[in-house]
Formats: sequence, C-alpha cells, structure tokens
Amino acid sequence: MNDVSTAHASEIAALQAELAKVRAELKDFTYTVSHDLRADLRHILAFAEIVQEDAGPQLDAQAQAHLATITGSARHMGVLMDGLMEYSRLGSVSLQPDAVPLSPMVSDICANLQAKHPLRPVEWRIADDLPVVQADATLLRQALAHVLDNALKFSAARTPAVIAVEREGATIVVRDNGVGFNPAAQDKLFHVFARLHSQRDFAGIGMGLALTRKILERHGGTVSAQGVVDGGCCVRIAF
Repeated sequence: MNDVSTAHASEIAALQAELAKVRAELKDFTYTVSHDLRADLRHILAFAEIVQEDAGPQLDAQAQAHLATITGSARHMGVLMDGLMEYSRLGSVSLQPDAVPLSPMVSDICANLQAKHPLRPVEWRIADDLPVVQADATLLRQALAHVLDNALKFSAARTPAVIAVEREGATIVVRDNGVGFNPAAQDKLFHVFARLHSQRDFAGIGMGLALTRKILERHGGTVSAQGVVDGGCCVRIAF
C-alpha cells in the first residue's frame, strides 16, 4: 500500500470513529429525553393536576389560570420532546428501499387528509404521471404527508383550497393557494421548531418540514420551498 492509500485509509478510519462517537452521543441524548426529562415532566403534570383537583375551588381565578398555564406548557413540552425524538430517530433508522409508485401514495394521503376535514372545500389536482422512485415507503409517505398537511393547513382560509401535486422530471412539486410566507424568512423553514406564522393562527410545533428534509437527505434527495405573502407556497422534492 502506497503512502497515498495509507493516508486515505487513515482518513476513512478517523471519519468512521467520529461517526461512531456522534451516534453514541445521539443515543445518550435520546435516552435522556425519553427517560430522564420525561420523568420530570410527568411529575410536573401530575402534581399540578393534584393541586388543581384538591385546591382548585379555593383558588382565585388568577391562580387557577397560572395552574392551567403550567399544565398546558408541560403538555406542549411533551409534544416538543416527541418531535425531537422523531427527528433524532431519523438519523439512525435503517432504510428499507423499494420501488414506490408515487401517484397512488399521494392520492391515498390526500384522501386521508380530506377525511380528517370533511367539511373543507378542497380541490385536489394530482398528476397521474408521478414517477416511481426508489425509497423507504414508510419514511417517504411520512415526508409527503407533512408537506401535503402543511398545504392544507395554510390554505384553510381559501374557498376552495387548491392543492396541486405535479411532476417536473424527477422532481415532485406541491403547490397551494394558501397564505404563503415572507421570502426573506425562507431559510428558516426547514429548521427544527421553525414557525413563520402565529400559533394562534395555525397550530403545530414547526417540525414537519424539518422531518421532511431529514427524510429526503437520508435518501440522497432535497426539498426546497418558495412562497410569497398571501400568494401560496410551492414545495419541490427532488430525488
């Protein structure tokens, strides 16, 4: 083995060692979130609820409101922890790639979303020539569901909401006629817990697109989004 090959092998070994270290740290983090932090969170909720039950009638309205804030915030923290757990899991879960026809998958996701909002007027425009891709079907379905759920959520004020799923070569394009977003904040969209709209207006914790990006990265793909305020959003998923 020449000097160049030896140096290359040493570099690979160093990278593998660093990767193993990162995975071990991630495992420790996951354990801490799922056990230690959750245990303390359960205690906060349990004792706050005990105070509400035992002393609630004796407390004035302001004190009761404070207790409600404690329990509500603790539950919300639990949801945030779930999001972090899911995000960390995506970095280590084994992929099960297979040939996945996107047209039936997207149609099924849209049907399920419509069933959850039966009174919402929605015009679904799903291209019938969406490609067949090599991917983990479960994870890919999760990624597409996040994108389509966002499209439906942020077009809630439209009558009807118009959500289109189109093909541009190997790229899947999801368009909606919703509230859009400020293009200046575009880089924040795919960050963990990123929110570009008020919690009062749109529910959620800002994890959907971060999870989508993580899933696409695991597949060697990319996801991007463009939008304008009150002018809809366009998400591109490339394989």
